[in-house]
Amino acid sequence: MPLAPLLAIPLAAAASAGLILLLRPLLQRYALARPNARSSHSVPTPQGGGIAVVAASIAVAGLFSGILPGGETRELTVLALATLLLAVTGAVDDIRPLSAALRLALQALAVTALILAIDGRLLPDLPLWLERALAVIAGLWFVNLVNFMDGLDWMTVCEIVPITGALVLFGQSGGWPLGPTLVAAGLLGAMLGFAPFNRPVARLFLGDVGSLPIGLITAWLLYRLALEGGLAAAILLPLVYIADATLTLIRRALRREPVWQAHRSHFYQRATLNGLSVGAVVGRVFAVNAGLALLAAATLLWPLWPVTLGALLLGAALVAILLRRFGRAPRGAVPAA
Repeated sequence: MPLAPLLAIPLAAAASAGLILLLRPLLQRYALARPNARSSHSVPTPQGGGIAVVAASIAVAGLFSGILPGGETRELTVLALATLLLAVTGAVDDIRPLSAALRLALQALAVTALILAIDGRLLPDLPLWLERALAVIAGLWFVNLVNFMDGLDWMTVCEIVPITGALVLFGQSGGWPLGPTLVAAGLLGAMLGFAPFNRPVARLFLGDVGSLPIGLITAWLLYRLALEGGLAAAILLPLVYIADATLTLIRRALRREPVWQAHRSHFYQRATLNGLSVGAVVGRVFAVNAGLALLAAATLLWPLWPVTLGALLLGAALVAILLRRFGRAPRGAVPAA
């Protein structure tokens, strides 16, 4: 069992928390997130904590990159550059909103560069160009859905920590290469360092500077997991985010609502409007994500089709129950106006 990922977690946590403490006065002054149509907060709150999360993740992974094979180092270099591109894009957008077309173009550039740097085939029966085009579309959607879902205190923490924690354990068991394991460990530690500042009621938000690159790193980790034979696990681990964001987009599109505009119609947002506290919402999300991580582990430990099918069906049922609960008001509750 390599020690590097286990060392990376506390190093990244300390680096993330330390950077936040250094940056908070500047963020308080120059990067206040003011309440808008999408917000779940009612007072201006500094954003930009993602700067520390991304910097700590990249720095810690780079610190241990010398022990990796050459091929993995090249891929991680492209990942770092693509992550930095999205971080800069998000930082600019946090301060002075960019046009949707420009944001999408820069995201497409980052995702495409990363997909082209990855070896391996997930769908060998398809032409290579088509598989990569589909991977780029999926990567773009995942980057944006992480951004869409980052609208509640601790929401991203309760999603990314179970995913990266499961991936670190998988890597430590010898299930996949050291490079992705180190990246997962770095992101896990960085999110843990950020978590105390974002706990309800949050004193700091990630901002687009954090949510966009975190989405890219997580998408890459899940794609690498799928390439190693863990497609079912790669679907199960982020299933809450995928289901909430995708169903919300479809619902808004069917209602002919402008899907690119800020809103508060995600299931987790409707839950708070229906009377659930922020703590109750993120607690339920974390519990379901922990269950999904166990189901994902089952598909990796016992790669038999009955286990895989059963895990996928049970995971879908857990997420469906969660979203249904979020979408309706509890008895006796008075929904927010």
